[in-house]
Amino acid sequence: MTALPHAFYAQDAETVAKALLGATLVFETKRVRIVETEAYVGTHDLAAHSSKGRTARTDVMFGPPGRAYLYLIYGMYELFNVVTGDEGDAQAVLIRAAEPLENVTGKTDGPGKLTRALGLDRAYNRHDLTAPPLTLTTGTPPSEVVTTTRVGVDYAGAWKDAPLRFYDASSRWVSRR
Repeated sequence: MTALPHAFYAQDAETVAKALLGATLVFETKRVRIVETEAYVGTHDLAAHSSKGRTARTDVMFGPPGRAYLYLIYGMYELFNVVTGDEGDAQAVLIRAAEPLENVTGKTDGPGKLTRALGLDRAYNRHDLTAPPLTLTTGTPPSEVVTTTRVGVDYAGAWKDAPLRFYDASSRWVSRR
């Protein structure tokens, strides 16, 4: 399967978050179908890491698009994001959950569980997603998409209510309904 091209990622995070539902995430020999995403739409989005400005941690979010953004949260979970948008705009899509397809053991119904099951960590931060061993390819889009607020962003003022979380309505691998 062919990796999604850089042009795919050079769109706003909300568009990419919806378009990634059903796509296949490939890491080494492991494959999963993405069933849940969240969009972080730039420095004005108070739930986005980039809202605090450009730091060593967030620098990757400023582009180029089509890079992996991996970080540690709560001192124990590695989370995988896809950098999107125009270079300098600092948008990203969090991959929240996926359906196991091949060579995956462990739970994949949450962002930390997913990276743990894949064995994906910060060593792949900034990785170009158009090249192995970490790529995203086209897949089977869901027949129905649910749009809701993001998880765990109560600190983000009015942005906590932004409808920027998307999931496959029929998937049993979604982290929260």
